[in-house]
Amino acid sequence: MSQRFTRRTLLGRTALSGAGLLLAGVGVQIGRASPNEKLGIACIGLGNRGAANVGGVSGENVAALCDVDDQTAGNMYQRFPKARKYYDYRMMLEEMDRQIDAVVVSTPDHTHAHPSVMALRMGKHLYLEKPLAHSLHEARLICDIARERKLATQLGAQRHVMDNMHRVVELIQSGAIGEVKEVHSWIDKERGMPALPKDRPEVRSTLKWDLWLGPARERPYSPEYVPYKWRFWWDFGTGETGNWACHILDIPYWALKLKYPTKVKAEGPPLHAETTPRSMTCHFQFPARGDLPPVELHWYHTKDEPEAVKSRGLKLDRGGANNLFIGTEGMLLCGFDNRKLFPEEKYRDFKPPEKTVPDSPGFYREWIDACKGGPPATCNFEYSGPMAETALLGNLAYRLGEEMEWDAERLISPNCPVADLYIKTPYRKGWEL
Repeated sequence: MSQRFTRRTLLGRTALSGAGLLLAGVGVQIGRASPNEKLGIACIGLGNRGAANVGGVSGENVAALCDVDDQTAGNMYQRFPKARKYYDYRMMLEEMDRQIDAVVVSTPDHTHAHPSVMALRMGKHLYLEKPLAHSLHEARLICDIARERKLATQLGAQRHVMDNMHRVVELIQSGAIGEVKEVHSWIDKERGMPALPKDRPEVRSTLKWDLWLGPARERPYSPEYVPYKWRFWWDFGTGETGNWACHILDIPYWALKLKYPTKVKAEGPPLHAETTPRSMTCHFQFPARGDLPPVELHWYHTKDEPEAVKSRGLKLDRGGANNLFIGTEGMLLCGFDNRKLFPEEKYRDFKPPEKTVPDSPGFYREWIDACKGGPPATCNFEYSGPMAETALLGNLAYRLGEEMEWDAERLISPNCPVADLYIKTPYRKGWEL
């Protein structure tokens, strides 16, 4: 997508067709607004998480709103009557270039990369929903452009600001349970492998189906994809791992200063070519980081708690658990809202370490302040990009069914060259990045 397009050329395309043209390296970075000025923000994707994200930045100037589905957009247009309304993000970014400082992208996974890359190349700061992208290549491209342009970024792992997560990080990093070489992380859901559509209903009048498909291969519309079940189809989503890993792995990633794994393997039910699994287990090996030892991280998309937790009889007093850290001196079981050290007798009179993780001004506030010249947001892409890539790498290992060595720098598997088929997603003609 190397040509610059104009409103006239775009309007000349029949029915806003999917043959899109991205700006490649054109435009200059917009100067950061002063702390007292309001950012001009464009929001792409307005339903579900999109609605929450629009609300999170609503204290700024919401200058433009974009969604391919009036039904999904709900009451967003009424809430922000001064915002320009668009169906096509390309037209919006082209027309609103001078009014927009920053962009919020909350679309389905398969359409994360295209608006994000366009916005970043135009010099716009970016808030992007997890899991950052649909493929490893897209995730790396987005992070590289953001770094090169020195733009403010934030991945939508909003639980990062929760007080309990801060306290968990302090416990692990203070050495409360000794050296940690093993972590078990999980989501106890059993969603995936939806039924294949049998009927071919008419596309409802509120939906621009071709724009919703975007770079994905053409297929007939079905309510089995829109508005929510898209996440369980490989062409559109990244399954329950993509849905939850960037929240749950945020805890060990932060506490243990993880970045890229060097080996990964995964297993689960027999692979379905179209749909994501109802369960899956991934095993990641991370190298030593400075004085920190290597770590084995096990990720489970499972109906129940993993055996590593059940066999030890570990329970939180309240709230659901999703991470077990196993150290040389003890164990820490935690979730988003609660934590507990084991063995209980050993830690009965334990005094927590001093607070070292500062309170957040708010997850969206962090990003807005960064856009205005403040410090980087805590889930900026330098931190969250490798975490998102790890979630996508788990899916890749499951789809290949082989233990993979992983060269993160070159984005290849030296022992499994067939991985290249999944590292970079094929696009419909005209949607190439």
